[in-house]
Amino acid sequence: MIPMATLSSPAGSSMEIVRLQKTALRTIVRRELRKFSPEVRVQEDEAIQKHLFSAEWYQNSKRICAYVSCASLREVVTSHILSDLLGKQRQYADTKVYVPRVEDMESQMRMLHITNMDDDLILNHMNILEPTPLDSSGNPRDEVMQANEPLDLLLLPGLAFDRKGGRLGRGGGYYDVFLQNYLLLAKDKGWKSPLLVALAYSPQIRDDPVPVDPTDVNIDALLSCNGILTFNSEAEEQISTT
Repeated sequence: MIPMATLSSPAGSSMEIVRLQKTALRTIVRRELRKFSPEVRVQEDEAIQKHLFSAEWYQNSKRICAYVSCASLREVVTSHILSDLLGKQRQYADTKVYVPRVEDMESQMRMLHITNMDDDLILNHMNILEPTPLDSSGNPRDEVMQANEPLDLLLLPGLAFDRKGGRLGRGGGYYDVFLQNYLLLAKDKGWKSPLLVALAYSPQIRDDPVPVDPTDVNIDALLSCNGILTFNSEAEEQISTT
């Protein structure tokens, strides 16, 4: 269980209580991930990829955002997933793949179009691979917030998840800010909201609710080595009928 701050503690406000709970849970999960067996990690990566590649909702998605996994952050590996997506993009003209680029320390992040893992990505100041702002021809990359068509799917990272759709990030707020902005854009344009699917190792899935605040965006589904878990009727319908 996460140590609970009380209303009588110096951490007065409810927002401060949630912040302390988030910090405590991040410490717990990071410690469990450090102890997570590399052999089991590989097995879970392979199982997650197998579930994903065989899913019709994944196969039918045309415009996809996916994160570039970072080994030091112990994220579910996405290199094979991105290779698969880029292969589909080369094969089908209506498929587009976007990955994140951090813009500043104020939680601003863009999702930029890429065509090649080797040539389009560089290490940023946090030692995470991200797309260059310009493509090989020197032109600005296409980005999700300026696209004329809606996203179908976002594959999301995170540090901890509960069984009701709660997601705990690493504290930067980049994904929550981006998701809030994109969902507002989709609503304004009358687009269907994309399917928000997080990828998780076993230690990241918590039985107790993860602490969240009003700025946090819940996920629609969670994909682990055991398969897909959905959290709302729209996601359940989309995943079960494709």
